[in-house]
Parts: sequence; C-alpha cells; structure tokens
Amino acid sequence: MHDEKLESSPRGVDDDIAGEEELGHYADGADPQLTRQVLWKMDVRILPILALLFLCSFIDRTNVGNAKILGLQANTHMTDHQYAIGLCAFYATYIASELPSNLVLKKMSPKIWLPLLTAAWGVLTMCLGFVRSFGSFVAVRALLGVAEGGLLPGMVLYLSHFYRRTELALRIGIFYTAASLSGAFGGLLARGLNAIGHRGGLAGWRWIFIIEGLITVLVGVLSFFALPNSIETTTFLTPPQKAHARQRMDSQAHIHEPFLWSEVRRGILNLQVWLSALAYFSILCGLYSFGLFLPTIINNLKFASDPNEAQLWTVIPYAVAAVCTVFVAILSDRLALRGPIMLCTLPIAIVGYAVISVSTNAKVQYGMTFLMATGMYASVPCILSWNSNNSAGHYKRATTSALQLAIANAGGFVASFVYQKKESPNFHKSHRIMLGLLCAAWVLIAANIVWVYKINRDKAAGKYAAWEGKGDDRDPEFKMVL
Repeated sequence: MHDEKLESSPRGVDDDIAGEEELGHYADGADPQLTRQVLWKMDVRILPILALLFLCSFIDRTNVGNAKILGLQANTHMTDHQYAIGLCAFYATYIASELPSNLVLKKMSPKIWLPLLTAAWGVLTMCLGFVRSFGSFVAVRALLGVAEGGLLPGMVLYLSHFYRRTELALRIGIFYTAASLSGAFGGLLARGLNAIGHRGGLAGWRWIFIIEGLITVLVGVLSFFALPNSIETTTFLTPPQKAHARQRMDSQAHIHEPFLWSEVRRGILNLQVWLSALAYFSILCGLYSFGLFLPTIINNLKFASDPNEAQLWTVIPYAVAAVCTVFVAILSDRLALRGPIMLCTLPIAIVGYAVISVSTNAKVQYGMTFLMATGMYASVPCILSWNSNNSAGHYKRATTSALQLAIANAGGFVASFVYQKKESPNFHKSHRIMLGLLCAAWVLIAANIVWVYKINRDKAAGKYAAWEGKGDDRDPEFKMVL
C-alpha cells in the first residue's frame, strides 16, 4: 500500500554531505538484518534523548497544576481569572514560535537548536520559583512558551529524516509516552519537592520549579553531546549502516532542496493539515485541561485526604495511559493506519467524559480519569505522524508540522478557562465541553480518512499524472497513509 521509495525526506536536517561517495559505495539494496541493526541503533541512541526532552517539556509546562494546589495561587494573590490568563500567555507565545522555529531548525541544526531551547526553558522554569505577583507570573509563562514552542514540531521533523513513514508512529509514540509519564512523574516529584518545605526563605511549591528547571537545564546540556544532526553525522552507525540508512530514505534528489515560499504556501493551503490540526486541537483541549486540573479535580473530590496525597493519586491514570500509548503506536505502524486507529481510541476517552460529566460518585469519577487519559494519549502518536506521513518535501513538511501544532496548541486557551472554580467539585459542565470537543475530533478524523482515500483513488485514476517524477506528495507513486 505504501511505496517507500518516494519518501522525500531531505538528507539530514543540516544537509551534511560529507562522505557521500563512501556512502554510495555501500548502498547495495535491501537487507532485512541490516535494517534491524540500523533501526535498533537509532532507537536506542535517539529516542531516549527525545523522550527525556519531551518529559522535561511536559513537566515544566504542567507543573503549575501541582504548584497551584500547594500554594502558588494563594502566595502570589492571583484570582482564578488571573491564573487562567497566565496559562494563556504560555500558549499564545508557544503557538507563535512553532512555525518560525521549524524553519530555523534546518539552518541552525538540531544538535544546537533543540538543546538550546531545552536549556532556555529550564532557566525560565527556575524563574517561576521566584515570581511574586500576577505580572511576573504572566511574563515568565510567556517567555516559557517561546522557548518550548519549537520542541515538538522540531522533534517530529527531526525524526522524519531518520525513519520511514510507516515507522514514525511507533517512534513518536515512544517519546510521546513521556507526556503521559510526565503526569505520573510530575506528581511524584511535586510531592517529594514540596516536602522540602520552607528552605532558604522559599515555600515548598517554589522548590518544585527551581529543582525541575535545574534538571531540565542539565538535560539540555547533555543532549547537545548525544544528538546527531543527520544519518551521516552519527557516530554509532558503521559506514555500511549509514549507507543503508540513507538508501532507505532515498532522498538524494532532495539533498539541496531550495527554500521556496510556494512550498510554505502549499503546506498552509493543505486540507489534510487543517482537518488533522482541528482534530488535534480538540484532543489537546482535553489533554491540557486534564494535565493542568487533574490535581485540583482529585483534591476537590476529597478522594485524597490532603493536597499532598492528591498528587499521588494523579500518578496511576498517567501510568496506565503510557502503556496503552505504546501498544497503540506499535499497532498503528504494523497496520500502516492512522485515522482508523484513532476512530477506535477516541471513543475510550469519549465514554470516560460522558460518564464523569453526570456522575457524582468520587470513586466512579476517578475511575473515568483512566479512560480519559488512555483514549486521548493513545490517539496522539497517530495524529502527529499522520500529517508528517502525507507531507513530502522538507519545507512543506516543516510548514505542515508546525502549522498543525500551532492550531492544535490553541487548545491551551480553552483548557485554561473551562475548568473554573465555580464548577467545582464535579465540573460537570466543564467535562461536557470536553466531551463535545472529542466527538468533533472523531468526526474530523473520519472526514480526513475520506479525503485521503479520495486522493489515493484520484492518483490511481491518473488525475495526478502531471506530477509524475516530482518526488513530493503530489507524485502518483506517493501513496497517502489512511
């Protein structure tokens, strides 16, 4: 179904052409054993680093939810509305920085750009531990969004230069599992750091930001020494393995792909990216609100005896979601399907929100958080890889990846205002809003499946013959992933 020879991933993010003649000498056809060796080496040397970066990213953007119930809002004298504005400031700058960051990535090189972003937001997270008012909270959160905005689109684009289209969902699923683990790890870490109490004239919640930010800075520095820029610059692959890895990507014709505004325009006007982005927007409304307000929800239900215990009860739903996310990602790659998989995973979250939106039983509501987390997190690797799968040409893919995430991350604005204090302790109205958004996501994904199927049918019927040999996603031989 998927002709891999026309996956037009550019040769390395930094266009490094050193050793090209040597690589050509070894490119001698498919070798399943060599493929397994190459994939295994890339998996164990690249994915753990990206997962760690993403873990830090999610912890540093959602730790305000943990700090809020431990004294952040009270100590800074913020109202609920001001707190929500602070959350929105992050998402506004986060969205604005995604597309420019992806366009800069190729020139700057991932080895420098991704670690630099990580170290920058680590410093800013530390700064949150010293905020004293609404104004300083908003300012630091806004700067944090600028730094974090380029990470996820950059990582998706980066991976597309090492892995084939039908291999991306699993790899994205592996590092995106860090997002669900961040909820579990973040809750445990917040519980432990808050136990520091007042030290150095600082409250326990402040130490959450300071210590987590310091850890992030260290991770950023270490990633600089571990991430390769491209297949050619890897130190863990032998020359034959590099040749085979490059041959698999089959991108020699696009080594020096020039920057064209027409490719950016082609990405912006692509219907698939808008359908998937709006679906992802709906999912992220649920994911962000879940991450930001789960500690508050559990605390208000009196399911836990105090805020510290509430932190611990947030861990379990995330841990279950992490396991399911990896399983779904593996299944998606094995079947080479994205949309149909999401049509099966999203109803899990829909059922969870449907029940919690009417239940008043604390134990039932807590049980539904497992379904909510599992259905939403398990859908994300598919929708992230789907857009990248069906965009070919470096600058179009860079544009669509960033645009999808820019639209989707606007869900942070919705998440910031939906769970208002007046809706506590059950938040039924808030849950119903998320339920409607997830239902809308299901419809949008179904519409995208139909559109992708139509494109493949039109290609088979010869309607794209004018693009034959073009080598991008308009080529009749480039089969769209459903």
